[in-house]
Amino acid sequence: MKIAVVGTGYVGLVTGTCLAETGNDVICVDVNASKVEKMQNGEVPIYEPGLDLLFHRNIEQGRLHFTTDLASAIKEAQIIFMALPTPPGGDGAADLSYILGAAGDISKIITDYKVIVNKSTVPVGTADKVSAVFAQNTNVQVDVVSNPEFLREGVAVDDFMKPDRVVIGTKSERAKKLMSELYGPYVRQGNPILFMDERSSELTKYAANSFLATKITFMNEVANLCELVGADVDAVRRGIGSDERIGKRFLFPGIGYGGSCFPKDVQALVMAANETAYDFQILKSVMEVNERQKTIIVDKMLKYYKNDLQGKHFALWGLAFKPETDDIREAPALYIIKSLVAHGATVTVFDPEAVENVRNVIGDQVTYAENMYDALENADALLIATEWSVFRNPDFDKIDNLLKSKVIFDGRNLYDLQKMIDLGYYYNSVGRKKITTNGDTAQPIQLSSDAVEAPAV
Repeated sequence: MKIAVVGTGYVGLVTGTCLAETGNDVICVDVNASKVEKMQNGEVPIYEPGLDLLFHRNIEQGRLHFTTDLASAIKEAQIIFMALPTPPGGDGAADLSYILGAAGDISKIITDYKVIVNKSTVPVGTADKVSAVFAQNTNVQVDVVSNPEFLREGVAVDDFMKPDRVVIGTKSERAKKLMSELYGPYVRQGNPILFMDERSSELTKYAANSFLATKITFMNEVANLCELVGADVDAVRRGIGSDERIGKRFLFPGIGYGGSCFPKDVQALVMAANETAYDFQILKSVMEVNERQKTIIVDKMLKYYKNDLQGKHFALWGLAFKPETDDIREAPALYIIKSLVAHGATVTVFDPEAVENVRNVIGDQVTYAENMYDALENADALLIATEWSVFRNPDFDKIDNLLKSKVIFDGRNLYDLQKMIDLGYYYNSVGRKKITTNGDTAQPIQLSSDAVEAPAV
């Protein structure tokens, strides 16, 4: 099939490349001429494991193309994917100006039937708004379809090539047939293509991300309580994750969620609810707790250093919001850095992929190390903000020799508690016992009897 993808951001580039991999003729359009030229020359603009192989293979075999010319890109396309930004506006609601602007441009130049696919994450009712733009500008028949993406950064290629499900919102039988043909190769093992109305499809994406964000945040709250009562969050996690109604995934505590999806989508769903005069209280709490969780590691440090970080120097491992990506949008590490600098500390940072993106955002507010061990030199403590695999089994002898003190604040629970006891570290993680420098475990804060007593009913 002949496919056009408008927008070559994270979603657009992965979508276009993976569609080309199953034999489709795909042309990707972007207004950024410099970016298009780089992609035409074989340069992948984002870091995503496995994408470069498919990207180069499909360019070489003539199935994947890039252009700034929208008219030529969509002329022969049967299906046009719109993969454009929907950033939060000033009020937190999704900004649809890129989507509606592209729809307006496309509507003025099409000459035959097209399926217009909203691949971006968009609020409920967006398909209707896009359809209205086409109705206003052309008499050519189109079907506007909602097809939300469920790509996880770091494994996006696998997610596209072997999806858990494909959600498609359309009432058109003609569009259903074309979309079924397009996605057939990706669901050969029996995973479903779920057809529904457009509004249900749009809400499915927001609901999915908001639920996962809620699950993460709930576990972070449990972890914080574990520290107060002396429980072990790893044991609690295994205990509840074994319940098939709950499941094991998204139960690992840490320093909050970030990235391009969860923060934006939770906020957008709250704003959409507000527009209908519905108070989505649970998601408001999720946002509030997550904001606090991002800098909980700094609260721990302030307690350890008796509220005085002035003149302290710290090493920070991990800048991306999650491993296997260079994405730093809403990354907890940036909030930690901002707080530490505000308290008078200095920071040297390292990340396997995200250093340049951070440098472009915060400049020389921190020092950038060439490797993970260089970051440690003369640091008062090591902080861990992203669970990259390379951080999981470090050379602790090197760490001992480079750090001023054997102190680690771990926001991702990478290390075994007994090992840290044996190594003689002060080790402060999330929801687990604190290991003191003499190898003992710190005593939990005891709650009063009133705090734990069940209320009378």
